[in-house]
Formats: sequence, structure tokens, C-alpha cells
Amino acid sequence: MSPASRRALVSQQRVLGIDPGLTRCGLGCVDIDPRRRARLVEVGVVRTSPGSSPEQRLLAVAEAIEDWIARLGPSVVSIERVFAQENLRSVIGVAQVIGVAMVAGARSGLDVAQHTPSEAKAAVTGSGRADKVQVQRMVTRILRLDSPPQPADAADALAQAICHGWRGGGSGADDVGEMVSAGGAVRASARTPAQRQWAAAQAAARRTGAVDPRRVRR
Repeated sequence: MSPASRRALVSQQRVLGIDPGLTRCGLGCVDIDPRRRARLVEVGVVRTSPGSSPEQRLLAVAEAIEDWIARLGPSVVSIERVFAQENLRSVIGVAQVIGVAMVAGARSGLDVAQHTPSEAKAAVTGSGRADKVQVQRMVTRILRLDSPPQPADAADALAQAICHGWRGGGSGADDVGEMVSAGGAVRASARTPAQRQWAAAQAAARRTGAVDPRRVRR
């Protein structure tokens, strides 16, 4: 591979973030460069009717995710990890959508990662207890948008994507960090060549004075 090709490979990482839900499934795609600068690619929400059968609703979500992957060509899919809720019926629906999203990513040959809501909130706001308004506000600022993404599911999907781009793609010390994925933590020695190149590029950017997008003043 030529030096130019290697530079192009690590010039940015495209992450498709997914906020799973059966009635509303948030999708947010961002490009993140080695200096942690994030740029919006596309954001939206897949809606399904509670009056439709579960299999048809899951099919609609699956087709939408597959369409986004085919059109936008992300390098990784990051899905919000399910957490305990009192509403068991809601948890089941979310878990089903997570499964559909994981299959869509795997079928396309992509890495599939998962981060908890608290991880995503902490990544973009600095607090794992931030509310939805705070997440929307910081996502708007990080991506330099004219207005907050609506509804909240869309902002949560973008936060998930940003979280993985900042924390999941080699966020530790030079070549000794860990990448959090759906299979757990992957040590630097187990990274793929592309993951190692991405981590090295991020490390080089930090050494040359990377700017944290969260500190950018408008």
C-alpha cells in the first residue's frame, strides 16, 4: 500500500450510530478524523407503526439500516447497549432491534460496537448523567449544526457515533489502548491493521496538539 493510500485510510473514520427502538430508531452517521474533529454525514429516524406486526416492523428497521450502510459506507456500526427498564415489553423490542442492527452490520462485513447510554453521554457532555437536552445541545455544538437534531433519538444516535469515534477507535495511550466492541475489550495487540493505523494516527494528532471539538468556541 502506498503512503498516500495509508494516509487516506486513516484520514477519517465513518461511524454509523444507532439508537435502537421499535417505534423510533435513531440513525446518525458522522465522519471523525484523527484529530477528533467530527462532521455530520446524515441523521434521521426510522419510524414503525405499533399497529403493524412485530416482524414487519423489524423488517422495516432492518431495511432502513441496510440502506444507510449501502449508501453511506460506514467503517463501523455502533449501537446503544440495552439497559434495564421496568417495561419488559419495551426492553424486548429494543433488544430485537439491536439484534437486527448487529446482523445488518455483520452482513456488510463491518465491525459492530456497543456503548451504554452513560458512555455516550459522558463522551459528548462530560457527564454520564446528562439529560437529553444537554446531549442535543452538545451534539449540535460538536457537529457545528444550525439547530439541535430532532427528535432526541436522532441526537442519541449521533452521540453514540461520536462516542465510538472518540473512545472506541484507539483512545488509550500510544499503541496500548483498548477498543471496546460488541465482543468486549480488544487489546492493541489484537487489533486489525486498519485499527492499528487509526490508533497511530490519533496518537500522532495528540502529540502535535489535537483540539478537542468539545472546546471549540462558536
